[in-house]
Amino acid sequence: MLNLAGRRVFLSRGPVDMRKSFDSLADVVRLHLGMDPFLGDVFLFIGRDRQRLKILVWEGDGFWVAMRRLETTRLAPPGAWSGTGATGIPMSPTEVTALLHAAVPRLQRR
Repeated sequence: MLNLAGRRVFLSRGPVDMRKSFDSLADVVRLHLGMDPFLGDVFLFIGRDRQRLKILVWEGDGFWVAMRRLETTRLAPPGAWSGTGATGIPMSPTEVTALLHAAVPRLQRR
């Protein structure tokens, strides 16, 4: 499990294409959030369907990306998530845990 102690955590505003990986997510941090992805901060990205979440972190000698996919529920991001903004939404470790565990049921397709 990622240790968030001593790290700043930011949630990217609005949905992100979940096909993006290391370099493309770092570009989102630089270009859309106006932040430096090489400072060791943790960046969270949610997909349009709110079933996928990616985490990007710089570990001093390289990036790592983690992904979570929900099968029967959707992520419930904070109200300020939708839309665009110059910076990410700052989050506490408690808020990250709540985001990862407070999912809403997904509507079943018929």
